Amino acid sequence: MFETLAPESNKRNSLRLLTNVLLVGVLVFLMFGASALAAERMSVKVGLANVRSGPSKQSDVAWQVTKYHPFRILKKKGNWYECKDFEGDSGWLSKSLLVKTATVITIRENCNVRSGPGTKNKILFIVDREVPLKVLKRQGRWLEIVHEDGDKGWIHASLVW
Repeated sequence: MFETLAPESNKRNSLRLLTNVLLVGVLVFLMFGASALAAERMSVKVGLANVRSGPSKQSDVAWQVTKYHPFRILKKKGNWYECKDFEGDSGWLSKSLLVKTATVITIRENCNVRSGPGTKNKILFIVDREVPLKVLKRQGRWLEIVHEDGDKGWIHASLVW
């Protein structure tokens, strides 16, 4: 009535099952997990950019942002990117306004920008909340930054997004 399989056949079936499970797991990761891990960030490359309510120049302007303003890319539609900012607001920007440059934005008021990476270094200037900055270099939790007006210095990573 019941057929028994040889030990070699059992091993082959177990190996096939394990291979199939691993393959399905890799496919699921590639479909869902990889995109979340590789959330693309881009920043505004022009002096002033319109963030729109939809993916066209005819869509309403939701708000405006300045150079170096960072965004996380949610999706692409033609030459338009749906973007999310540090406050969780989303809108659409033309591809022509964005560039893959490391930038951050201050998330606190009165952020000290220093002459070097560390609190013992001289404060060069202070920036308010929502100031976008280009990242030149990283050293531990410190970022060497430049403002669009050319001012340079170091800021701690806890002060930016």
